[in-house]
Amino acid sequence: MLVAIFLIGGALWAFAELADEVLEGDTRAFDRAVLLALRDPMNPDMPIGPGWLQAAAREITGLGGTTALALITLATTGFLLLVRKGGAAILVIVSVAGGALLSVALKAGFARPRPNLIPHAVQAYSGSFPSGHAMLATITYLTLGALLARVQAQRRVKAYLLSLAVLLSVLIGASRVYLGVHWPTDVLAGWCVGAAWALLCTSVALWLQRRGAIEPNLGA
Repeated sequence: MLVAIFLIGGALWAFAELADEVLEGDTRAFDRAVLLALRDPMNPDMPIGPGWLQAAAREITGLGGTTALALITLATTGFLLLVRKGGAAILVIVSVAGGALLSVALKAGFARPRPNLIPHAVQAYSGSFPSGHAMLATITYLTLGALLARVQAQRRVKAYLLSLAVLLSVLIGASRVYLGVHWPTDVLAGWCVGAAWALLCTSVALWLQRRGAIEPNLGA
């Protein structure tokens, strides 16, 4: 629990620092440099790399979209309810739905415009800071990874599941920058808030589990 509190505090501190730098305009040079580095110098309208890489980036970014995450959340919740794990189902719903509301609130509060240096390779409509894809992907996949890891006895299996969750979150966030729809600092902020929220929800669930408020074997 102490480690979780430390990690949550660190993630929130990193987000606060990023937000302050963004509001003051101190990240502008960094954001521009990274975005332009991912574009063909001879044709800034095109991302660097072969065509298959662009197609892969679009498919990866879809894994963090509203439709994909909603389907994953509903499917997971339905399964948990079928196996009579209501506490775990509530954890998933609260984590993802609460994270979505938090994302909307933060975007509205900061109201940062999307990058206008280069054409967007995919459609984007909401505010830019923080990245909703990076934030919600981190929340969803880390929460599910933690649930699955809790029912595994072997450490290497636990590490694999959590590493896979982190990898998916990183790839989805990176794809948003590569496709030109987010500034790099948007994605960094999304990862920070997403990790903090997922850790907070999981820690609260474990605390309730120890007090006997939810089923004693949350993930099994």
